[in-house]
Amino acid sequence: MDILKYKTIVIKIGSSLIVDGKNKIKKNWFNKLIEDIYFLIKKNKQVIIVSSGAIALGCDLLKINKKNTKLSQFQAIAAIGQIELINLFKKGFEKKKIKISQILLTLEDTEERRRSLNAKETINNLLRMSVIPIVNENDTVATSEIRYGDNDRLAARVAQICNADCLIMLSDIDGLYSADPKKNKDAKIIKKVTSIDKSIEALASESISSYGTGGMITKIKAAKICMQSGCDMILTSGMINNPIKNLIKNKNFTLFESQSSTLSAKKQWILNSISTKGSIMIDDGAEKALKNGKSLLPIGVTAVEGNFSRGDAVYIINSKNKRIATGISAYSSLDAKKIIGFKTDKIKEILGYVSRGEMVHIDNLVYQAE
Repeated sequence: MDILKYKTIVIKIGSSLIVDGKNKIKKNWFNKLIEDIYFLIKKNKQVIIVSSGAIALGCDLLKINKKNTKLSQFQAIAAIGQIELINLFKKGFEKKKIKISQILLTLEDTEERRRSLNAKETINNLLRMSVIPIVNENDTVATSEIRYGDNDRLAARVAQICNADCLIMLSDIDGLYSADPKKNKDAKIIKKVTSIDKSIEALASESISSYGTGGMITKIKAAKICMQSGCDMILTSGMINNPIKNLIKNKNFTLFESQSSTLSAKKQWILNSISTKGSIMIDDGAEKALKNGKSLLPIGVTAVEGNFSRGDAVYIINSKNKRIATGISAYSSLDAKKIIGFKTDKIKEILGYVSRGEMVHIDNLVYQAE
């Protein structure tokens, strides 16, 4: 795999790679990883690291078995483990005379547009100063991320907001297989994926790890974000020494190749936002208008569900109860319900003000139906 063609590379490291099953840091493996990253930097590549492991290292330090720990306790454990994790990287890169920085993010930080732009500027400034940004999930305030193992998606978000060329997902499996390789000896690795459809999603299955919480499902979701952002994603094994250098020689990986035509940065954010607060149901006429590149007007809305504010992301649902678009609502759910089915010129009479004539403007909408 020719990874040297990429300029900006995000490397995602899972918990199970840093800590072994006996609660010990894999020091030799970690030092080899540092060598790999140093190799990329010497080749004039910009490298961003997204690393899990704070909870695992916290458990190791406190001699706690994660399986017997309550979810609420993980936040405190993560606060302890973060220091251990960043010190691990600091000591490793000091030997190469490379400076590092720590950035704590949650998924919401990368999916709320203003916060994501701030994160982007910080990371870009660090890269300009030849400092490696090491992004960790902010476990102390992100209970849902800990539970659902969304660091894979966090890595994809970081790649997206930084306009990275490639995300290298180091995992405990060397790619996406045609079947579960642990159960089917005839399973073959899929070398390249150019689009993620239902058949690809069906191949994803949950992985089991005592420390990591992600699985193939979250990796497929991460790949989808990357591909829609014009960023390739490589899924490969991190279980071997020098996993990056081995990737160059190794044939065992899956390349999720980005689509040739990418959406604007704003529409990428809209499409991939998981901070969707509600749904707007529409009639057939409104659906036809959206298909033709028109905005969504109140007259074509049949119902509003959820509790959202003006500027929140919402799903657009057609008369067959199928999600066909994602957009940013110009009205709160409370006001949107009041103007359902009315023409635009009636909005001021009903609400006493006009935010804009459209419920969702075409510039703030991504149509997704086949």
